[in-house]
Amino acid sequence: MASKFLKSNRTGWMMAGPAAFLIGMFVILPFVFAILLSFTNQRLISPNPTEFVGFANYRQLLGVATLTLEPLTDQAGLVQKDATGAVLYPALRGYTRNNPDFPNLVGMREWFSLDWGQSRTFVLARDVVFLKALINTFIFVLIVAPVQGGLALGLALLINQKMRGINLFRAVYFMPVVVSIVVVSLLWRFIYDGNSGLLNNLLSAVSFGAIPRVDWLGNPSTALGSIIAMSIWQAVGFHMVIWLSGLQTISPTLYEAGAIEGASPWQSFRYITWPGLKNTAVLVLIVITMQAFAVFAQIDVMTKGGPLDSTQTIVFQAIQRGYGKQDISGGSAISVILFVIVLSISLLQRWITRERG
Repeated sequence: MASKFLKSNRTGWMMAGPAAFLIGMFVILPFVFAILLSFTNQRLISPNPTEFVGFANYRQLLGVATLTLEPLTDQAGLVQKDATGAVLYPALRGYTRNNPDFPNLVGMREWFSLDWGQSRTFVLARDVVFLKALINTFIFVLIVAPVQGGLALGLALLINQKMRGINLFRAVYFMPVVVSIVVVSLLWRFIYDGNSGLLNNLLSAVSFGAIPRVDWLGNPSTALGSIIAMSIWQAVGFHMVIWLSGLQTISPTLYEAGAIEGASPWQSFRYITWPGLKNTAVLVLIVITMQAFAVFAQIDVMTKGGPLDSTQTIVFQAIQRGYGKQDISGGSAISVILFVIVLSISLLQRWITRERG
């Protein structure tokens, strides 16, 4: 019996060995190297020797400070204003360029500012672009995760019916998933074109020319939203299939019992369908969150992070710095930060959706 068990165990390891080797070589080992390189000043092609710099890369990426300034006044104590009536404040470069009284602000740039009465508080950052990428990524996740998950569930409920031609609708909804994201991004770039794009032409035709043409990807206020809309459309079919598999595991007898008791469609969904989809919901939420944090191809093809850094994301920044700017240490630090964020959110989601005894 023992020899049989050992043989079976050995066979199992032989089957799992190649997969474990590939995971170690292409997932675990690169991540270990990323952690180590994030504490150095390593560049992709550099004649200078690699040096250990500690947390300097992380301080550069995440360094934030505030500076509150009072408005400029004249000799009579009156607040100075420009020709447009805006209040004038001291120049920030006087505080962020070799000012011995503010050594912690050297090299920082303005991220945004807030007015408190007559005083103005400036939020400064060492790496404004990365912090914009961080905020944009969180906005992307917070919008895409619930909207894409909800739409996918709605589609799954629609196609989980026994009717003629339902397989055709399933194929149509799933079709964008099998098309390369690069091809989809190119297609939607033409749709969003500010001059002759399909979206502008459609809006103009529907409104009889009342709606002006918009440069969807060239306007900082609409670029990120446009990419969010495209991303939701492209991947909703994939999560629809996951929801559909969960729906088909719910026993039909539960719905029959609910119908006998006079349950309305909403009551059937609330008390039968949704409880039966709890584990599926956890899976969909985690998968959508991880995919949303890894957004890159859409940005690279459609906007390159612009305009005015309005579509920068964490992964795009990591790749752009690591390979575009050859700053391997900075790109590695961004990758480690992304890993910590995704791991923390995944653990939080798992804790919130845990089974409560």
